[in-house]
Amino acid sequence: MTATLPDILAGPIVRRAESRRLVLWLVASRPLALRLTLQADATARSHDLEAATIRLACGTHAHLHLIDLALEIPLPRDARIGYDLAYRDAAGAWRSIRDWGEALCYPGEALPSLVLRSRHDDLLHGSCRKPHHASPDGLVRADRWLRERHADASQRPAALLLTGDQIYADDVAGPMLAAIHALIERLGLFDECLEGTEIANGRELYASDKTYYRRDELLPAVKSTEALRERFFGGVRKPVFTTANAENHLITFAELLAMYLLVWSPTPWRLIAPEEPTLDAGQRERYRAERHHIDAFVEGLPGVARVLAHLPTLMIFDDHDITDDWNLNAAWEAVVYEHPFSRRIVGNALIAYLLCQGWGNDPDGLAEPLVRSQRWLASVDADGRLDCNAHDELITRLLRFTGWGYVLDSTPRLVVLDTRTRRWRSERRRQRPSGLMDWEALSEFQQELLEHPSVIIVSPAPIFGVKLIEGIQRIFTWFGKPLLVDAENWMAHPGAAHTMLNILRHSRTPQRYVILSGDVHYSFVYAITIRQRNNSPRMWQITSSGLKNRFPDTLLDWFDRLNRWLYAPFSPLNWLTKRRRMLVEPYRPSRAARGERLWNRAGIGHVRLDAEGKPQQVTQLGADDVDTHFTREER
Repeated sequence: MTATLPDILAGPIVRRAESRRLVLWLVASRPLALRLTLQADATARSHDLEAATIRLACGTHAHLHLIDLALEIPLPRDARIGYDLAYRDAAGAWRSIRDWGEALCYPGEALPSLVLRSRHDDLLHGSCRKPHHASPDGLVRADRWLRERHADASQRPAALLLTGDQIYADDVAGPMLAAIHALIERLGLFDECLEGTEIANGRELYASDKTYYRRDELLPAVKSTEALRERFFGGVRKPVFTTANAENHLITFAELLAMYLLVWSPTPWRLIAPEEPTLDAGQRERYRAERHHIDAFVEGLPGVARVLAHLPTLMIFDDHDITDDWNLNAAWEAVVYEHPFSRRIVGNALIAYLLCQGWGNDPDGLAEPLVRSQRWLASVDADGRLDCNAHDELITRLLRFTGWGYVLDSTPRLVVLDTRTRRWRSERRRQRPSGLMDWEALSEFQQELLEHPSVIIVSPAPIFGVKLIEGIQRIFTWFGKPLLVDAENWMAHPGAAHTMLNILRHSRTPQRYVILSGDVHYSFVYAITIRQRNNSPRMWQITSSGLKNRFPDTLLDWFDRLNRWLYAPFSPLNWLTKRRRMLVEPYRPSRAARGERLWNRAGIGHVRLDAEGKPQQVTQLGADDVDTHFTREER
C-alpha cells in the first residue's frame, strides 16, 4: 500500500462540454490550485481555474473539485481539442497531466482530448453497471472502441450518456464493502450520526458485526418496522425479474462517496488493502465468489477512467443509484420517508448523486442545492463528524427538489427525464405503481418539445417496452404485489401513460423522436408511428442492455417467444394495450436467431443519426467485443 497519498484520486471526468463552457469533475487528496490549457488549431490557451472551481472537503484527504469554466473565446467544433489539467504541487511547481495522468492518454498521445460535435448525431449510451456481475464491463469496451478511432474527430461520439444505475447502492458485494470501509479510513471521510437504529454513527456501523450481509437487522425489531424491513432492505426474492440483495445496502454518505471513487478510478484501489471480515461459512463462500468478479472489475478501471476523461459525459439517476424500487408507489414512500433511518439512507444517496453526478449535468440548475451541500459539509466538527441537524435539513430540501431533469439546447435537442422524484401517485390505491412523471412534470416536458423538428429523449425506463412483460407486471400489480416484479413502466399508470402518449402525438411536437433507455438489462429497437394519420411523427425506442448486467437468458428467450405469439400484429390482445393507436415495428438483432427481437448481452449502445434526426445505425457494442446491429424487418 502506498505510504503517501497521491494528489489526484479520481478524474478528471469531462461532464457538460460546450464551445463556451467546460465542466469537469475531479477528486484530490488535498485542495489544489488548478490550471487548464486547451490546445486547438495549433493554438494553446491557459486558464487559471481558481475562480472556476468549487472545492468541497468531504474528508481529511478527500476534496471534490467541481470545475465550471466559462470561455471568452469559443472552442472550435468538430475538431480535436487537447487539454492539460495541471496542478501546483506541495513544492509550488506545476505538474502537468503528462506527469501525473499518463494512463489517461491513448497510445501515442501526450494529452487527453475532447471533441465538441456541432450535432448530437453520434452517441454512446448505457446503464446498469453492477461491479460484481459476472459479465464484462461495457465501459471498458467503450474505451477499447474509442481507442481505435479517437484520432479522427469525425468518428468521436458527441456524448456518453449514462442513463441510470451508475452505482448499485442497494446491491453491494462483500469485497466491495470491505474496500469502501478501507477507503473511508484511508481518506478520513467525514462521519455522521444515525437515528432510528441501535447504531449511533458511521464508525460504529463499520465496526458492527452486522455490517456485512446483515444490515437488514439494523432496523428495530418491532412490528411497525416489519413493512419497512420488507420494502427497503427486503432480500425479497423476485420470482420473475431480479433478486434483491440488500444485505450490504450502503448507508452513510462516506460509504456512497467511497463507492463512486472505487467504480470510476483505479487509484483508490492502490491505496488500500482490504482484509476479509469475520464471516460465517456461508457468507465466507459468497464473499470469495464475489471477490473474483470484483478483481476482474478493478482490472478494467484504467480504461474506464480514460474514456471518461475523453468523452463529454451526461448522467441521470434510476433506482439503484439510490435504492431498489425508489418511489415505486405512495405506500413505499410513506413507509420509507416516515422512518429516520431509511430516510437518511435515501437522503445520503441523493446527496452523493448531486455531488458526483447531478451537478455536472446542469451546474446552473443545481446551484442552490450545491450551496446547501457546501454549508452542510462545512459543519464538520473537530472529531470529523457532520452536524446532524444540518444533515437532516439538507435531506429535506433535496427530497423536495424538482430540478433533476435537464435539457441541452443541442441539435437535435436533448431532453433528459427525471422519472424518479416527480411521480404521479395513486391517492386511492397507494399500493399501485406511481406514474413515472406527474402531470406537472409532463406538461413541462411538453414545453421543451414544442416547435423542434427532432428531439432525443433520455428516459431511464423505456417508454415503449415489451408488452408481455408489462402485462405480467400488471397482473402482479392487480394482486397487490408490484414490488415482486419491479412494476415500473410508463404504461403501469393510466394517467402518466395517456398523457405521455398524447404529448408524443401532439401536432406541434417534433416529427422525429429518438428515445434512449436502459434499465431492463436487454436490448431492443422499435420504430413507432401513429395508425391512420397522415404525416405521423416517427419515433424510435432504442434500449441498451446493461453495461455490466444482463437478464436471465432462458427467461428472456421465453418472454421473447411468447411476446411474438401473443402480440403479433393480428392478435386482438393489441387492442387491450394503451398503445393500440400506435404501430410498433421491431428491429431485428443481426446475431439473433430467426424471429428474435430481444438481445441479451452486456455492453454499450451506439447510435448514429442522419441529418434529420433519424437513426442511421443502431449497434450494441458487446462488452465481450461481439457487436450486434439492429435493422428494420422487411414486410
